Amino acid sequence: GAGAADDPAPAKTDRLAAARDLIKASKWVDAIAELQRVGDSGSADWNNLMGYSHRKARTPDLAAAERYYDAALKIDAKHKGALEYSGELFLMKGELPRAEERLAALDKACFLPCEEYKDLKAAIERYKANGNRHQPK
Repeated sequence: GAGAADDPAPAKTDRLAAARDLIKASKWVDAIAELQRVGDSGSADWNNLMGYSHRKARTPDLAAAERYYDAALKIDAKHKGALEYSGELFLMKGELPRAEERLAALDKACFLPCEEYKDLKAAIERYKANGNRHQPK
């Protein structure tokens, strides 16, 4: 953006903090608007949060969510959040093999067992137990 180079704020400032707060409050439309305001499409975290917000919205936009998750993973192939959430997206779309690919990628990305791996594994188990149909938690 204009004048971004003049910004005196330290690099450590989380530009996505406001969006994260809106997501925690399940305010998906507001979160998307805040993320668009920040406009950091070169960030894997930004793309992951955009994908998550589009997937969780009252009227989910699964195609947009998948585009954002794919963008996050192009930037960082081991982004644990994007791997987990895109796996959950594939379950919503009935694409179990793709969800299992994400789980395998998470297994490699997590040096030790991590929350994202456990969550996606549990989601896949719920999917299979429900006759290969997605069931929200």
